[in-house]
Amino acid sequence: MQLKRFTFLIILLSGLYATKASAQVLTQEDSLAAGLIYKQQATVLSGYGEARYSLDTKRKSAESNLKRVVLFLGHKFNNKISLFTELEVEDALSSSSGGDEGVTGRGSISMEQAFLKFNLNPSTYIVAGLFIPRIGYINENHLPTTFNGVDRPFLEEQIIPSTWREVGVGLYGQVLSVPGLNYSLALTNGLNSEGFSGANGIRGGRQLGQAANGVNLGVSGSLLYYISNFRLQASGYIGGSTALEQRVADSLQLNSGVFGNAVTLGEVNAQYNNNGISIRTIGTFVHINNADAINRAYANNSPETMYGGYAELGYDILYSRYKGERSLTLFGRYEYIDLGAKIPANGIENGANKKKYIVAGLTYKPIKGIAIKADYVERMTGDFNQALIVTPFPQQIPYFKNTGFVNLGIAYNF
Repeated sequence: MQLKRFTFLIILLSGLYATKASAQVLTQEDSLAAGLIYKQQATVLSGYGEARYSLDTKRKSAESNLKRVVLFLGHKFNNKISLFTELEVEDALSSSSGGDEGVTGRGSISMEQAFLKFNLNPSTYIVAGLFIPRIGYINENHLPTTFNGVDRPFLEEQIIPSTWREVGVGLYGQVLSVPGLNYSLALTNGLNSEGFSGANGIRGGRQLGQAANGVNLGVSGSLLYYISNFRLQASGYIGGSTALEQRVADSLQLNSGVFGNAVTLGEVNAQYNNNGISIRTIGTFVHINNADAINRAYANNSPETMYGGYAELGYDILYSRYKGERSLTLFGRYEYIDLGAKIPANGIENGANKKKYIVAGLTYKPIKGIAIKADYVERMTGDFNQALIVTPFPQQIPYFKNTGFVNLGIAYNF
């Protein structure tokens, strides 16, 4: 029976790879997830990281940092059950270094995932624990060697708050009657609206597995379809954002319950890869129910509606010679983001939350698992609302509507 299941799994994987658009096996974590680690009671070590240098051409200032280092530790108990864990350190130092250095860190240490995977059959599995739902491109597949640009696409940080992980349970599978069609359905804890803001949307509302409060829940689902050289996906999320017990929520006049002050998010994306040409597009929309009540309770200027999209074109000029084993990709990307498409009556309009980004650069991969990146980012926004300034002159930081950034970066995965 196990031999039959193993053979069936290989057939399914072969069918996906034949599309030329399926996810690549880039790391030991990918191998464990795809069932390519054959030994029982096997422990797997993997990881990735990235460092960057950024020059602000308008302010004449620069920043260099070790953006993140992630260590993956996985374990295959048997053919049915595997463990996936990732420990992430951001910005190199998260506390005082002590000793003679006397340096206080600005970084953080967090678990990016910690879940068990249960294989129900060769095409269906369940995950339980702290995991990352399938929403957008970067949230689930965020290795720094898999996207162009020194930084992640801005839309998938500011509107889709990648990396968005929560505690819960998820079901993943393939529709065998439609080759290339995959689905997911997940139930997790919800968001915390106290962390919402006009400048960062729902990003600060992620609870990230740290003693999430309230009875609110989130439901997400996706359809992912590989056909020929295309990868097509649609996903959605709805979840409560009142992370409080009912007694406290009532005192703040906030709806409580499973979907109290619900947040809804929808996105569609498409990707094309063929003969060194790559195209990515995505559009997303977020709506916050009762944003006016959230603003009244927390004075955080929560928007009612946000939306955005981007399109990217890339070309690997080395493809005809190396077929992807070595690559030099020239790319351009245009992003539009409106973090305040609709503001409740008690909110404050801020033109700075309407943003356009033009990104152009190159990504060089001398071997798989290593990326050397360079790009230029032009950011354009509306006027900053002076009513939001709480620090008097001369402490006020100047705001530039048009700003350019020159970025250099290196990244790895194994």
